[in-house]
This record gives sequence, C-alpha cells and structure tokens, in this order.
Amino acid sequence: MKKIPDLFKQKDRTYSFELFPPKTDVGYQNLLKTISALALLKPDFFTCTYGAGGGNRDRTFDIVQHIQTNHHFPTVAHLTCVLHTKDEIKNILTNIQHRGIVNVLALRGDPPQTHPDWKPGAENFHYSSELCAFIRKHFGQNFGIGVAGFPEGHLLCPDRDLDAKYLKLKMESGADFIITQLFFNNQDYFDYVKRLRVLGVTQRVIPGILPITDYPALLRFTKMCGATVTPEVKEIFEPIQDDKEKTLQTGIDFAIRQCRTLLAGGAPGLHFYTLNKTHPVDVILKEARC
Repeated sequence: MKKIPDLFKQKDRTYSFELFPPKTDVGYQNLLKTISALALLKPDFFTCTYGAGGGNRDRTFDIVQHIQTNHHFPTVAHLTCVLHTKDEIKNILTNIQHRGIVNVLALRGDPPQTHPDWKPGAENFHYSSELCAFIRKHFGQNFGIGVAGFPEGHLLCPDRDLDAKYLKLKMESGADFIITQLFFNNQDYFDYVKRLRVLGVTQRVIPGILPITDYPALLRFTKMCGATVTPEVKEIFEPIQDDKEKTLQTGIDFAIRQCRTLLAGGAPGLHFYTLNKTHPVDVILKEARC
C-alpha cells in the first residue's frame, strides 16, 4: 500500500476523508456501507481516528485494513500516546505493520472521560514529537507519518508563534505532512502556513474542513477543541439554527466557498471531517473540485 508522502510525489492536490470507529456492531456495519459510498467519490486517501487506551483501538485498525483491502485506497491510522507505554506503542506499531498499514497520524491525544486525570510518566510519551521520533528510530521509513496542525494555535498553547515552533519540532522529529484542525476563517490557515514557512517547514499543510450541519452541536464541539466560531458563522447560522434543512443547505454553500477560496489561495488539497456520513461531503467535494 502506498505511503502518503509517495502519493504527494504524484499529486499536487489531495482530497481525503476522516472517519471514526463506531461503538456498536450496528454502527460498524453502517460505516462499511458509508465507506463504499465515499469510495465512489474517489478520494486520494482516508484517515480513521483512534480509541485511546483500548476502547475502539482494534476497530480503528480493522477499518483501515478494510479500506485498504476492499477499496484499495491508502488509509492513515490515527495513533495517540495517551494511556500507552512506550513498549505498548512499539507493539501496536509492529502489529499494524503486519496488517499492511503503512501510514499513521501521530498524536498526543487527550485523556478519555474514563481517565480524566491521567498524566504521562517516565514510560509514556508526553508529546507527539516524541512519538514521531520513536517511530523513525524503531521503524525507519516504513511508515508515512502525519501530524496535527492548529491554525489558531493549540488550545493549551495560545501563543501562535510558539505553537508553530512546536509544529516544526514534530517535523524535525520525522513527520511527513500536516493535517489541520477545523477552522472557519481561511486567513487563519494562510497565516499559519506563512508562519511555518518562515520557520523552514516545507511539508504540506492540508486544511481540515468540517461542514456545518448542526449549529448547536458545532458550538459544543468547538468549545472542547478550541476552534473559533467566527462572527460571520454566528451571523449566518444562529438565526436558522432550528431549521435543519436550511442549516444543511447553508452549511453546504459556506463550505463550498471556504474550500474554493483555500484552493485558489494555494492549499494543497482538502481533508474533510465526514462524521461518518457521505452527505454533504459528496456535494461539497464535487463543487470544490471544479
């Protein structure tokens, strides 16, 4: 299976989809149907999020393996440091390598609700840069490594310049590419790329796109992850938040405009947070690619 950095050698732009592992068997079967539908849109790759410390972890790798085996798309398995020792991480990487998985998104991760007070110790990684370095040390170039980027700065690092320096450290530790957290002000993305380029970071920074389909849910989610709901988004979506159909269509229109502006400004593709749904990403991708 192709590593993502090798894919970049062939394509100036990539379009990709993020999935998450469902908690139930019914949800898993439904996701397989969604994957089949998303595959028809011909993305360049998929990613799948990770159940930290067990949970849905194996299901993450099952999904990645399913996509690669049955649909033949490169797929990135998210991997977080939280609740894992270094030895456990090494065993996980060995296991997924045996499964034919050759791409990972190396993340620090946040403590799950079941272990809210968990803190890393001597046998744990504290930062994703440490995980990147560990992968390169023990597995060489066998994995393509992606990392998360934060155009507005990480929630725990409000200084954007300092956050960019931490991102540079991830790249120096062995990462190959960056996928950003969601954002709604494109200037934040362009400014972020500029900060990274000034620091000498040359790798691709792929913008992460979340279509707005449920405004109250968006407010709850952004409060947790630290992304800003801009005045423009509030002005557009607050008055129609109780109208699901109007919110959906308006969210599609907003996302198409956002994507087209990003691509026109030089973004090397788009990464969609699908929430395990085909629609409205199918419409947005078609229009954004034009």
